[in-house]
Amino acid sequence: MKVYRIPSDLRCVIFDIDSTLYTHPEYAHEQVDAQIRHFATLRGMEADEARALIAGERERHERETGSKISLGNAMTRFGVPIEESVRWRETLVEPARYLGRDERLRETLTRLARRFALRSVTNNPVKTARKTLRALGVDDLFPHLVGLDTTGFSKPHEKPFLIAAESAQAAPSQCLSIGDRYDIDLALPLELGMGGILVDGVEDVYRLQAML
Repeated sequence: MKVYRIPSDLRCVIFDIDSTLYTHPEYAHEQVDAQIRHFATLRGMEADEARALIAGERERHERETGSKISLGNAMTRFGVPIEESVRWRETLVEPARYLGRDERLRETLTRLARRFALRSVTNNPVKTARKTLRALGVDDLFPHLVGLDTTGFSKPHEKPFLIAAESAQAAPSQCLSIGDRYDIDLALPLELGMGGILVDGVEDVYRLQAML
């Protein structure tokens, strides 16, 4: 865990979901790879060829800009609009096959929810994100969820974070973004004046109650 900034007047905690609220490398990999395999099928390519193509584009972006790019944004470079990415994620990803109820996570988030508005900003569509939260047993603790289909923009983009803050009636300076990828989940929120905490998975999330 790395703490970048915690707002003094904290009112809203914005969580990433995948690899933040759970730690499951196999499922995290499958979410990405299922889309790449589907892309390969549509293009008449071998899966390994598609993997190399997407990986190469993401590496090129990082080399030229110094920051990482999300899968959804990388796919747009190959003619896959965000709207199509949404449809793929809704049909190809099934969280309950991999994830189960996490009582420790529920206890942690329940206690945080007594003091702060909890929100989530995810690069999955709302339908898929809701299925993930239900599998973990914490869906009811996130009354507002900003997904890929909410704004049509994939993180990092300011609009999803600002919508999350607005839904909690909080200024950006009163919000804290928590996620497992600095470039995707934290860099832009920090620029917007939010706080930021980088986590390595759900074990770090369990510790937030004592910190906040």
